[in-house]
Amino acid sequence: MHTLRIRDDVAAAVASGHPVVALESTIIAHGLPRPHNLRVAREVEALIVEQGAVAATIGVINGVAVVGLDDDELTQLAGDPNVAKLSVRDVGFAVAQRRTGATTVASTAALAARAGIRLFATGGLGGVHREARESWDESADLNTLAATSLTVVCAGVKSILDVPATLERLESLGVPVVGYRIKSFPGFYLSDSGHPLDWSVESVEDVADVMAARRDLGLDGRALIVANPLADSEQINRELHDRVLAEGLELLHTAGITGKGVTPFLLEYFHRETRGASLAANTLIIRHNAVLAAQIAVAWSARA
Repeated sequence: MHTLRIRDDVAAAVASGHPVVALESTIIAHGLPRPHNLRVAREVEALIVEQGAVAATIGVINGVAVVGLDDDELTQLAGDPNVAKLSVRDVGFAVAQRRTGATTVASTAALAARAGIRLFATGGLGGVHREARESWDESADLNTLAATSLTVVCAGVKSILDVPATLERLESLGVPVVGYRIKSFPGFYLSDSGHPLDWSVESVEDVADVMAARRDLGLDGRALIVANPLADSEQINRELHDRVLAEGLELLHTAGITGKGVTPFLLEYFHRETRGASLAANTLIIRHNAVLAAQIAVAWSARA
């Protein structure tokens, strides 16, 4: 039984030390509306290639975990509204039962590391949910990143989450966070969450230096998070953001939505109530992060 397939060019690139960037598929299947999702998925892969790296979108297709989806597989995940959302705990079931599913940050990170990929671009990480003291709702992303050797480029954690609690958990788990040309943690739709960072870097070569130092010291068993913000001119209006978030959280509580349903519900609510502003921001985030991840991958490949 074949449970894992690595696309030939991805396997060859990893073997030769050529730069490779992993991409999640949940943003395609569950994070962006159709048909915009497929167009963005293709554009993001093309941006990575333009920077000199190989793009490897990850998902599960008919019971096989695929590192490097082809265009037909991307189209399948983008077009099927019944595609499962697969975190780390779900992947084994999906493979055993010949299911098709989109991988989250956690499962993408795990499969990318399994394939030997060192760079991963995503939008926003999962984290500690608001009111987690009562619900114990915390994304599997955090524990997976604490056990995975990857450099992950993101725009912080989704602003619908408890940002300070998430930063505390990352610190407790020993997962380092560095700002890319910033000294404050990004707020996903917002360029600044208001929470300072201890470390920042100014170039992709600086990131590669940190990666090398962690490797040489045997400290690279955990992910390195590179926080890359939207420009101030690209972020959602802060007053609009805060109002829509408060309304969405109230509706979420009233509807009793928990677990996997929380993020898709709030993202869809943001899209509707901001009249597409959140979708534009989300699209810019993944494009920017893909380019930066590819540039870091190229710098790392030259150094390694």
